[in-house]
Amino acid sequence: MASTERRSRPQAVLFACGMNAVRSPMAAALLQQLFGKSIYVGSAGVQRGELDPFAVAAMEEIGVDIARHKPVTFEDVEDLEGLNFDLIVTLSPPAHHKALELTRVHAAEVEYWPTVDPTGIEGTREQRLDAYRQMRDELMERIRERFGRPGQGNE
Repeated sequence: MASTERRSRPQAVLFACGMNAVRSPMAAALLQQLFGKSIYVGSAGVQRGELDPFAVAAMEEIGVDIARHKPVTFEDVEDLEGLNFDLIVTLSPPAHHKALELTRVHAAEVEYWPTVDPTGIEGTREQRLDAYRQMRDELMERIRERFGRPGQGNE
């Protein structure tokens, strides 16, 4: 698919979803794990939610700790550090609309990666956790497709 072809690697990436409680913090942590400090990574939501314990558990399984993540909104990011991102990757329709609004006054590329919200899955704890694992793995695959793999001495 053309939208996932590898392009030049941005220097600063913001992942965004509805509440900054599941998908965007997971995606940000995955990109950070792959590229370390060679790419500045942030995450935000349209609204501020509460970090989801299933997201924390799914990430812990692969050795990534997001337990200290504090959900923030686009406005929080703009107030704290400015929206100085080359790329905003949106993971939900509301985040995509918000990012497109922001690009009227901020120069950033916006990519939409439709991603299933695992918080709506019903069932046993294991069935629910499986939905988070699947979403985590899908995000990792998309990140690798879009950004490539670290190399040339960068961690």
